[in-house]
Amino acid sequence: MIEFNNVGVRRDGRVLFTEATFQIHPGQKVGLTGNNGTGKSTLFAVLLHYKGIGDMSIDTGSVSLPSTWHIAHMAQEVAGSNQKAIDYVLSGDKEWFAINEQLAQSDTLSMEQITQLHQKFDDIDGYRTPARAAQVMSGLGFRTEQHELPVNDFSGGWRMRLNLAKTLMSRADLLLLDEPTNHLDLDAILWLEEWINKFDGTVLLISHDQAFLDATVGHILHIENTKLTLYTGNYSQFVRTRSERLSQQQQAFEKQQSTRAHLEDYIRRFRAKASKAKQAQSRIKQLERMAELSPVMADNPFSFEFYQPSHTSSPLIEMRQADIGYDGTALLHNVSLQITPDSCIGLLGMNGAGKSTLIKALVGDLPLVSGSYKVSDTLKIGYFNQHQMDSLDAEATPMLMLRRLAGKTSDAVLRAFLGSFDFRGDRIDTPSKLFSGGERARLTLALIVWQRPNVLVLDEPTNHLDLQMRQALTMALQGFAGAVVLVSHDRELIANVCDELYLVHAGKFIEFSGDVSDYGKWLSEQRKNVSATPQAADAVEKKSSTKSAPTAYRKNDANGADNKQATATEALSKEELRRRAAEQRKLTAPIRKRIEQSEKQLEKLTQQLEQLEMQLADTELYDDSRKAELLALLDEQAQLQQQQAQVEEEMLMAMTELEQMEAER
Repeated sequence: MIEFNNVGVRRDGRVLFTEATFQIHPGQKVGLTGNNGTGKSTLFAVLLHYKGIGDMSIDTGSVSLPSTWHIAHMAQEVAGSNQKAIDYVLSGDKEWFAINEQLAQSDTLSMEQITQLHQKFDDIDGYRTPARAAQVMSGLGFRTEQHELPVNDFSGGWRMRLNLAKTLMSRADLLLLDEPTNHLDLDAILWLEEWINKFDGTVLLISHDQAFLDATVGHILHIENTKLTLYTGNYSQFVRTRSERLSQQQQAFEKQQSTRAHLEDYIRRFRAKASKAKQAQSRIKQLERMAELSPVMADNPFSFEFYQPSHTSSPLIEMRQADIGYDGTALLHNVSLQITPDSCIGLLGMNGAGKSTLIKALVGDLPLVSGSYKVSDTLKIGYFNQHQMDSLDAEATPMLMLRRLAGKTSDAVLRAFLGSFDFRGDRIDTPSKLFSGGERARLTLALIVWQRPNVLVLDEPTNHLDLQMRQALTMALQGFAGAVVLVSHDRELIANVCDELYLVHAGKFIEFSGDVSDYGKWLSEQRKNVSATPQAADAVEKKSSTKSAPTAYRKNDANGADNKQATATEALSKEELRRRAAEQRKLTAPIRKRIEQSEKQLEKLTQQLEQLEMQLADTELYDDSRKAELLALLDEQAQLQQQQAQVEEEMLMAMTELEQMEAER
């Protein structure tokens, strides 16, 4: 059990928390929340200090945690290395590495020591550890061919994924995860949620992703005004409980009423207007959730809105029958999309499916391989992505960057505008090179807002943003009078902003008629396809093609061409359908054969291992006179178990390839 008793901590002369008293029991999963700078990372540092890592001691009180506990901490930086990615991830399992190193020096060990090491290796299922590492990497979005690449070949964001994978490989009793979803896309986040829910140990995590917290934790430890309060329930329950406290404060009540009046006025004016009906419905949903949002918004330092676009027309962007890719090779085929001033579109898709590629084409940064791309003369795009953040003038201050855009606008107006993004006092005149990731993201958004775009294209805008800024961004986007195209792993943002969802998958761009939770179910089904046997995969694929696909999404085509194609498909003769099915079977036959061979090989390896285990059960084998024979049998067992794990991984890869080919048919 972790126990804090009247703990006080100062850092750089500032009190972070006082009289902190709480208990976290084994197996509990706790979300650590609070405004930036309140001491969340410091709390992690205190826990690590009591396990001999770092020097963040406390000023008053006492901290205790079990001496036998192993703590795994997700560091925020990954040093450059020529180590292979898979080896870097495997290094997270320190026990596995230690046993391997000792077994490599078996000549210096006694029979008893060798036997104990092999038994321990078997106890920790060490022969399957490489396959487990490969599965973790796959869940976090790494392709198989990337496993052998050196760490140095990966960008900063992907190195953070490697660091998370390494942390998940540890045999920890306590996991400390600091913003684990920052560099993940939605499918990786959903995989991580499942992993955390299955983890037997204790988890303490910092996150600004409300949906992620709701799905993974059963307690919230909140830091506010130097006090730590432990709430029972997930984040939504915490918000409701805190709401009851804040509702007694007049300031919170008045701000809630002001926001409610604004939403009700919008609904009243636009509910009957066809072009604004979807946006009005979005406000109705927001109004229904007001009781949950008010505690976050009541003390929110961010309060901004997107300006009315200076000019607009319809359509703003039109893409027809477009093939999109690089160097003449299309990754996405036959994309048709029309962006009007009322469009509020969310893009979904697995990692690497092509969402960012589509966005680059949409904003004009990537020429089409074929097809047509037309834009309005009034088009003014506000484009947010990681590159825009990284391209900020490092030496310039927020005031200087805004002045370059604002011309002769008075300083008072500019300061008030920057203040709505919480740039106040000295921060207005601080060079951006000294800003955190969250501050750079806020500044990039501020510069976009000032330019009055009529189309907002936002690629993961919430990375580095805390919960309060995410809520402010959600409210601002709901009131935006132009079009929105959004890629985000923040499910709350997508659900509250987007009226239409589109799926990028298997080289296609198709409308997704479900909601974000339906997309989570779709992703789960895709993962099941990968892990199923060939026979089960066929059954799942048939179920998906006959049930999920028509109900979960439909193809997009403004001229109804896909509907005609569907009708034509229904009218195909039985002979033509049989011919196409035969072609598909012929195409996938080599992969199915690989899977069948792997199954036979696994059966053979299992039989050999069973025979070896019978031999190793002979107690006379452990006499010193038979040491050489025992070592040979143990080596043979290790080789067979390693082969078994390798064949299982190869079969999994083949199943993945088969699933992808069948999904494209």
